[in-house]
Amino acid sequence: MHRRHCAAAAVTLVCALAVLTAPVQAVAAPVPEPTPAAPATPFPGGKRSLEEVRLEIDTLYRQAGAATDAYNLAEEQSKKQSGEISKLGKAIADGRARIAELKSRAGAQAREQYRNGGLPPGAQLVLSGDPRLFLDGVNQVRQGQQAAKGLLTELTRTQEDLETYTEDASLNWARLEANRVKQAKAKKNIDARIAAAKKLESQLATEERARLLRMERDAASTAQSAWLSSGALTDINREASAAGKQAVAFATAQIGKPYVWGAEGPGSYDCSGLTSQAWAAAKSPIPRTSQEQWRQLPHVPIRDMRPGDLIIYHSDASHVGMYVGDGSIVHAPRPGRNVTLTGAGTMEILGVVRPDR
Repeated sequence: MHRRHCAAAAVTLVCALAVLTAPVQAVAAPVPEPTPAAPATPFPGGKRSLEEVRLEIDTLYRQAGAATDAYNLAEEQSKKQSGEISKLGKAIADGRARIAELKSRAGAQAREQYRNGGLPPGAQLVLSGDPRLFLDGVNQVRQGQQAAKGLLTELTRTQEDLETYTEDASLNWARLEANRVKQAKAKKNIDARIAAAKKLESQLATEERARLLRMERDAASTAQSAWLSSGALTDINREASAAGKQAVAFATAQIGKPYVWGAEGPGSYDCSGLTSQAWAAAKSPIPRTSQEQWRQLPHVPIRDMRPGDLIIYHSDASHVGMYVGDGSIVHAPRPGRNVTLTGAGTMEILGVVRPDR
C-alpha cells in the first residue's frame, strides 16, 4: 500500500514538472458557445450590402472577444493551479524525507534493543539486582515509551499526509490536462473568427474599407447620442478616488497601443488586460477577465459612476472599458484597432463595477 502511494507520488512529481515547464494552459470558464460564423459571401458581389458586411465583421469580433475572455480566465487559473502543484510537489518531497528520517530513528531504537540482548528496557530493569538502577531507570523507560509512541504517531500522520498530497496533486494534474484541451479549443475559436473577419475586410476595395470605417464611427456616434439623450449622465459629477485617478492615468497613457488578444502590456493589450493592469498600477489588483470583473467586483448604478469605474458590455460580459468622465471610456476595442477614447454608450452596457469600493 505504502509503496503504491510512493510510486503515485513519484509519478505525480514528474507530471508536475512537465506541466510547469510547458506553456501555461488553463481552465476556461463556461461561456455561451458562439454560433458558427456564416460562410463569407464574396464581396463586392451585390448579394449583401456594406452595412450587412459591417455587422457580420462586428459579430465575428465580438465572438472572438468572448472566446478571448474565456482563454484569459483559463490562463489565470492555470497559473494558480501550477503554483498549487509546485507546493504539493515540495510537500510530497518533504513528506518522503520525513518518513525516511522517522524510519531511521525507529531503526536506531531497534538496534539499541538488539545490543541490549534483545530485552526491552523494562525487562532489563526487573532483572537488575541494584534498586538504584531500577529507580533511576524508571523515568528513562517512561520517556522511551513516550518517544516510541510519538514516533509511531508522527510516522502514521506523515504517511497519511503524503497520501493526501499525492491525491491532491494527481487531481490537479488531471484538471490541467483537461484544461489544455479546453484552452486549445478556445484559441482555435478565436483564430477562426478573427481570420473570418479579416477575410471579409480583405475582400473590400480601398474605398469600401474607408466607407466601412466611417460607418463604424457613425454607428458609434448614433449610439452615444441616444445614450446621452436618455439622461444616463444626469447629475453624474463624482470625482475619482485617489486609486481611481492612478488607474485612469495608467489607462489613458496606453492610448494608441494595439489590441492583441490575451495581451496585458506593456506594448499591447486586450480589453480586460488594459483594465486589470491599470488597477494593478493603482495597487488595487482585480480579476484578469471582464467576466470575472463583472462577477466579483461590487456593482454600482450608472448614476453613481465615477472615473476609474469599469463599464461591462454585452450580455455575456465579454468586453470592458474604463470610465474616465464626461461620458467617455478608454478601452482596447478589438483586433486591428488601438487603445482609444470613445463614448461610454457606443456599445450595449451590461452594468458598472467599482474596483476600490
